[in-house]
Amino acid sequence: MKVFISADIEGVTGLTVWEDARANGSLYPELVQQMGKEVAAACRGAKNAGAKEVIVKDSHGSGRNIDQNCLPKYAKLIRGWTGSPLAMVGGLDNTFDALLFIGYHDAAGSPGNPTAHTMNSSKISYLKFNGKLAGEFHIHSYAAAYLGVPTVFISGDEEVCKKAKEISKNIVTVATKKGLGSSTISINPILAEEQIEEKAAAALNRDLKGYTIILPEYFDVELAYKQHFDAYRNSFYPGAQQISANTIKFKSNDYYEVLRFLSFVI
Repeated sequence: MKVFISADIEGVTGLTVWEDARANGSLYPELVQQMGKEVAAACRGAKNAGAKEVIVKDSHGSGRNIDQNCLPKYAKLIRGWTGSPLAMVGGLDNTFDALLFIGYHDAAGSPGNPTAHTMNSSKISYLKFNGKLAGEFHIHSYAAAYLGVPTVFISGDEEVCKKAKEISKNIVTVATKKGLGSSTISINPILAEEQIEEKAAAALNRDLKGYTIILPEYFDVELAYKQHFDAYRNSFYPGAQQISANTIKFKSNDYYEVLRFLSFVI
């Protein structure tokens, strides 16, 4: 079995505000270490389920956060950004048997986490697929589905776990925290690691065909910016249309074209 793990930080237990997620934040060293521990727990879970190869993609900020010494020796780490439209799952292809998400979070325009956002927190107000708010989990689980790779597990805030279940009823989840206004209620870090290891293994030990995500036949993408000039500029992307001062639309029945669009306009 060959397993891909995409790791973010805003859904890691204990992280509450944007300062925590940034390299100059006072709690960043502690929380990036926790990010590494939660990823390592997923790696162990994959190994316990029989994985022969485990690839981790560091998908937060610069893509250079995880200390590789935190990971088991059998895990390989992708640092930095590939530049492909696959973004947070850059490096994934159809040779993988399963995809796991660690440290993920609610979407921009949603209240599940004080750091809820979609791809670019300084630029994007919200992203919608076919009229419904979409976040980083939606974007990248659909990318995996496009490649024929099942998404089997996610850890992160309670709301992103609920939304994952709406897309794939069988996906296994670990909720590390719950957002409450501008605060979070987090589970114990050790408990988070234990649950991630146990449930990642359980997810991979099931019939992987049960995690299949059926892509919509057609994508009507709506992207709202915080600044009107970003909408104007990006409305010139081929096929894009500006529908309000801050909002553009893009339509396609090919999800890879949606990914290509997002890679250029976010």
